[in-house]
Order: sequence, then structure tokens, then C-alpha cells
Amino acid sequence: MATLAADRKSSLRRELEGVVGPGGVLSEPDELLVYESDGLTLFRALADFVVFPTSAEQVSAVVRIAGREGLPFVARGAGTGLSGGCLPAEGGIVLSLMRMNRVLEVDYDNQIAVVEPGLVNLHLSWAVGPHGFYYAPDPSSQQACTIGGNIANNSGGPHTLKYGVTVNHVLGLEVVMPDGEIVWLGGRTREALGYDLVGVFVGSEGTFGIATKIVVRILRKPAAVKTVLAVFDQIDQASAAVSAIIARGLVPAAMEMIDQLTIQAVEDAFGCGYPRDAAAALLIEIDGLAAGLDIQTEHIVAACRESGAREVRAAADEAERQLLWKGRKSAFGAYGRISPAYMVMDGVIPRTRLPQVLARVNEIVAAHGLRVGNVFHAGDGNLHPNILYDPRVPGEEARVVAAGAAIMKVCAEIGGSISGEHGIGLEKADFMPFIFSEADLAFMQRLKVAFNPTGLCNPGKVFPTKKSCGEAGSVAYRPHPIEERGLAQRF
Repeated sequence: MATLAADRKSSLRRELEGVVGPGGVLSEPDELLVYESDGLTLFRALADFVVFPTSAEQVSAVVRIAGREGLPFVARGAGTGLSGGCLPAEGGIVLSLMRMNRVLEVDYDNQIAVVEPGLVNLHLSWAVGPHGFYYAPDPSSQQACTIGGNIANNSGGPHTLKYGVTVNHVLGLEVVMPDGEIVWLGGRTREALGYDLVGVFVGSEGTFGIATKIVVRILRKPAAVKTVLAVFDQIDQASAAVSAIIARGLVPAAMEMIDQLTIQAVEDAFGCGYPRDAAAALLIEIDGLAAGLDIQTEHIVAACRESGAREVRAAADEAERQLLWKGRKSAFGAYGRISPAYMVMDGVIPRTRLPQVLARVNEIVAAHGLRVGNVFHAGDGNLHPNILYDPRVPGEEARVVAAGAAIMKVCAEIGGSISGEHGIGLEKADFMPFIFSEADLAFMQRLKVAFNPTGLCNPGKVFPTKKSCGEAGSVAYRPHPIEERGLAQRF
């Protein structure tokens, strides 16, 4: 998008300040740099304005201004996303929703809460925790990520195996449509009348509109929880244990795997009690009524031992349990001790294919002269290979992108998906033909147009460029659409 003329930009800033107040608009280049990327720093782009609304009415007014001026706009939460989904790919306006961060209502009798999109995920559980409730979706970034961002990407987390992803906990949404109209989708009950528009909106990656109020389910805290750590000398053994546990008819609340490189990084950073020489570790959690948990634990221990575990132990108390989970949930941050940068991949495979796919991931990354750490939701086959690299080395980032494409192609070829919870965004838009036909993509485009006819709401995301359509068989690095538009991708 062409740079706005100085006089037009000044006039628009004054108008936007008239909507959100004089302290609610950024437009200077050094201010905008903070919002040029999300957690995926490979791709960067500058907005013309960052605006901080505090109500649905202000969001609506800003969107109407954007529509009148033909300016693209995109909503942004905490910026913890990992697919470039909240980047202003074509300039325009970023609507930061971080000032819309309140718990508006809690109805404990009906087990629902009404929240704003900028509320940090974990803060909802803190708010309802004293009454014995919590919010189940728990992305690893839950200490920072917002519920609005979780809505955009239909985020999951370690406890997805038993409790499902974000869409399973959202009942209703107040949405500012791309033309500025404020509408409600769904409501306050589990069975809303008519089409499931909440299900359509959740996971649409901000391309259908902007959620400004969210009605979510809250759950009673389980009466009892047990967490088991199983240690293995071979990754194949840990993978086999995952299938063995499920085959026994058990559905743990969570079943997470981390490999040796990740274990060592976590231990260096936090000292969480994972054996540094292990090839892999499984963190398995079960919850529910206290009666019966001991028997379930015995079955899990037996399945792990039969699969070759050298050590299986349950956390002795809540402090040890929290420490083990700190190791898992802080793994991404721990990579900073062993690598200047990393790219987090996000694919889904049938869990029975874990041994083959993990071996293939390691082969692909090694062939590109890189290292990889694996930490992922083993129970539902949601992989997170973390490709480590040094952006100061010429050509290394291009090799990272190429390796990532090859990994996504492997996931697709065995009947999996190119995203489990991070979304498509910019990162994987050109990989969509790996799993969707041209007819599929055309149909999804028609749905997008029904919500977003002008295309101004978060443009450039999810769908492949024309250049990439039909080229899904190639895993060679191609310039990303953000480069082709002349935007600031900083390699």
C-alpha cells in the first residue's frame, strides 16, 4: 500500500483521536515498530496507525473510518501469535484491543462469563478461581495471550485432549463487522438457534470481523489432579506409550512430549526435574473425582513401562506438579538460552504416526543444516517442531522457511493438517493447497466475502497467492506475499 500523504495522515490521526481520545493513537514510525510483528518475527510490516479503542462503539467508529478511506485494518491482542496473523500486511490501521480487558459478568449458576477480547487468558481463571471455577483452554502462552486472539485462531493447549479447543468453550460473540455494524452471534446457551455462526467465526483469523464481547463457558475445578512424568531413552518408546495409554481406554486431561534438546534447555533455564540425558519425556495429567484416579495412574504407569520407560513417577505434591508444568509451558522461552532465534511450527498428524513423522522432521531439519527441538501435544498429534537458527547467518532464514514447508508437506501427506492451533496467517498461506483443492479454496473465499466483501478486514492472510496455487508439490522457498508487496520483511 502506498504511504499516506502527510496532510491526509495528520487529518486522519485527528479524526481517530476524536474517537478514542488523544492518548489512543500512534502514528510515528518509532512507535509503530512495536507492532510490526507478532511472535513470528520472520515477517514484519508497518501500519499507518495503531489505535487503542475501549468499547465496541469505538471499534465500530474506527472500522467505519477505515472503510470510508479504503484503509485495511486488523485487530491485535497481545501479539503472541505465531503465524503473522495480526500483522498489517497492507498497512492501514491496527486496532489494539489491550485496553478492552475486563471481565464484564460472571454467572456461576449457569457457568458462563462475559469478557472483553483483550483479557489475558489466565486472568479469567484467576478471576473465577476463588469460587472454584476456571477457564479450560490453556495455550502455553496463557500468561500473556488474550482471549480475543484465542478466538481468532481457535487456540488449543495441553488440555485440549480432554477439554477441546477454544470453540468448544465459546457460546456467543458481540462482533463489529467489517462495515462497522455491531451484531451478536450465538448467545448465552449451548444450543443457539439457526446456523452455528459462532463456530464459523471462531478460527477465522480476524478476517470476518472483530469480536468485542465474548460469552464463554467456565468449568468447576476438578476435585483431584495427578501428574505423571515418564522418562524414555528413545523417542519411539515415548511415541508408543502415547498410543498404548489411549488403547487402554484412558483419556488423560493432557499428554505432552518434549525431546532431549528441549529437556536440556528447560533444565538449564529452570531446573524443573527432567533427566538431562533422557531422549524424551512424557508429561501426563489426569483429573476428575479422587476415587479412581489411583487406578488410572496405575494403568498409565503400566502402559509407559511396557513401552520401555526407564522411569515413571507421579508428582509428590502440588509444588512438584507446578514445577513439571513450568518446564513444559516455558519450553519456548528456554530455547533463547541455546539459540538466537527459532521458528515454531504447528502441524497435526495421526498420533499413531508419531515415530515416523518425528524421524522425518529430524531428517528434514538436519538436511537444511539446522537444529530442531520438539515439544508438543502428543495426545492429539499436534506437533510443534521448533527450528533453531541464527538470523545473522546469510541464507539461514530462507533455509528455515524451506524446512518448515517440507515439514508441513509431510503432515499433509499422511492425512494430517498444516495447523492445529496457531492458524495459517501469513506463514502458511501458500501451504493451503497441500490440503485443499482449488474448489475448496474458492468456496472458503466465497464465505470470507460474505462477511468481508471489501477485503479490508485483515487482508493478505489465510489464502495462498495466485502464484502459489497449484504449486503445493514444491517445497522450495518462494518469496512470501508480504515481500512481493514491497513491505518491510527484515531478514
